[in-house]
Amino acid sequence: MSTAQGARARARQEITAAIKEAARRQLAQEGAAKLSLRAVARELGMVSSALYRYFPSRDDLLTALIIDAYDSLGEAAERARDAACEAPPAARWIAVCEAVRGWALGHPHEYALIYGSPVPGYAAPDTTVPAAARIGLVLIGIVRDAHQGPGLTYLPLPAELRPEAERMAADFAADLPPETAAPLVAAWAQLIGLIGFELFGQFNRVVEDREAFFRHAAGRLAESVGLAP
Repeated sequence: MSTAQGARARARQEITAAIKEAARRQLAQEGAAKLSLRAVARELGMVSSALYRYFPSRDDLLTALIIDAYDSLGEAAERARDAACEAPPAARWIAVCEAVRGWALGHPHEYALIYGSPVPGYAAPDTTVPAAARIGLVLIGIVRDAHQGPGLTYLPLPAELRPEAERMAADFAADLPPETAAPLVAAWAQLIGLIGFELFGQFNRVVEDREAFFRHAAGRLAESVGLAP
């Protein structure tokens, strides 16, 4: 790459980053449903036609923001897992859950973008899936480590759920027993719900010591997927 090409690439990266940062500010002020390329361009002092060279549509910009948010959250979960690598699986699970909560509290508008109400008229493309899967893969990895090490303690499946649990296991955790698949999906959903309740105000005047409450709840989720407390 020539010097001129390198300079152009750096300039493009800087402008792309500035566009996304302005879009995040707009998310915080107006919400994802009101994200506007024209408003972003106006804030940056750009003409709309120039911004379209970076993001051809609002949906393209939303997709970039969503992938960035999932990746940032995934990185927080992975760092917590790695920092607790010497701890028992249940403690690692709790550390990851607390890291997800901490990220959400520090990035409420981005959390709302990826786990809040769907944006009218927007359908997330498949390109968001790898980033979105990062938290799930971290949690599955902790359960896998326990399965290969100290072992799992899980409840038998109801007969009517077994076919679905076997399908789930085959899809995302083929080396784990089907008895863990349904609890893993349920635990993931409950984790996101617990954090959403706190973030969006449903715990107001209900839960006061939220850190202690969350840690206890995360421990119960660990037990539900078969991790020894």
